[in-house]
Amino acid sequence: MDRTAVGALREERLDWRFKAVPSEAFGSTITEFLRTEPEITGSGFVGPLLLLDRSALEHNLTTMADWCASREVLLAPHGKTTMAPQLFQRQLDHGAWAMTAATVSQLRVYRAFGISRVLLANQLVDESGLRWLSDELDDDPGFSFGCWVDSVSSVRLMSKVLAAKRARRRVDVLVELGGEHGRTGARTVAETVEVARAVSESPVLRLVGVSGYEGAISHDLSDEDLTAVDSYLARLRESVTRIAAAGMFDRTEEIVVTAGGSSYFDQVAEALTAPWELGSPVLPVLRSGSYITHDHGLYRTMSPFGRAHRLAGPEQPFRAAMRILAQVTSRPEPNLALLTLGRRDASFDQALPQPRTLWARDGTTSSLTDSHVTELADQHAFLSVPANSEISVGDWVECGLSHPCTTFDKWQLIPLVDNGKVVDLVRTFF
Repeated sequence: MDRTAVGALREERLDWRFKAVPSEAFGSTITEFLRTEPEITGSGFVGPLLLLDRSALEHNLTTMADWCASREVLLAPHGKTTMAPQLFQRQLDHGAWAMTAATVSQLRVYRAFGISRVLLANQLVDESGLRWLSDELDDDPGFSFGCWVDSVSSVRLMSKVLAAKRARRRVDVLVELGGEHGRTGARTVAETVEVARAVSESPVLRLVGVSGYEGAISHDLSDEDLTAVDSYLARLRESVTRIAAAGMFDRTEEIVVTAGGSSYFDQVAEALTAPWELGSPVLPVLRSGSYITHDHGLYRTMSPFGRAHRLAGPEQPFRAAMRILAQVTSRPEPNLALLTLGRRDASFDQALPQPRTLWARDGTTSSLTDSHVTELADQHAFLSVPANSEISVGDWVECGLSHPCTTFDKWQLIPLVDNGKVVDLVRTFF
């Protein structure tokens, strides 16, 4: 990764474009602002304010890296979770083998910051995107790239565009196995073999592996859901075995086999590291992304690290590294308080924000276990409180969040904090 490009982010000047930033800092570079040793309170930040906790991030990065090393799996984190090059760098520093993207626009951000190995966990059939990719590959021999294919028609489209472009390098592709009523991906093992055969006949593509996403198969933790994941992974292995037996991986020394979101990565690791008899070594790759911040909702429940009974080892759970502060702006009814926090600021697709701590104006803090958010409007959160609650207009409420993927995209600049002190501002690119 281009560390110079990442470091240059600190030279961006602060102004009205970045919500919550202190107006006193307008005109300063991020570096200059950080030299003032700002704190969350007393430095002029306005609410709502999304925060990242540095110690929790480091814990999660180390925990995942150690876990992957112990299971002998590689990690290509899905960067769409954060779209933050500073966090990409931390993931790569902790041993990530590659970064995963979902769109050409995301891929262009990655390349702007010099990321040299990328998996595009999607089909790439956009003609403009293919031409741009071809130029990137031709101009940088050190750039390693792979994307998914799931149909003969997509193979033909890619081949036509790349042939017309006179691409000097083949584009690496992985055949994607999907599932009934799921998202993309060939629906049967037989179809993956058919697609692989089409790739092997293309003069501009190279077949390097098989991919999948078990998170599109199951969405819960019932025995039926967990069994469905295992069954899907068995079909993924069968696809690899049958394609290899047909000699279609003859252009690559290693076979990449990749799956793994943030909910079932323990099952994926077990399936991908079981013995293979293919004649070529297999690179098992997870693509989990939300582990870096974890959360207080979806992944707290779904992550294997939140399901200790499914772990054989003594791993400690991930820690929620993201929270949001919002001010009480109205107390119009005995059981209702309104917060300056809405759908423009926080995720709500998987669960509503969870009030955790009251920061009163007198400097005291207290738990909010007896309160809950019942609804989000565009810029307001409806907080149900006991009638005798002392929560008052002007107080601040700290909330935990669920599903970080749909929170990061609402913020361009996020304070990274350590014991209340701002140690960095994390820039996102959505």
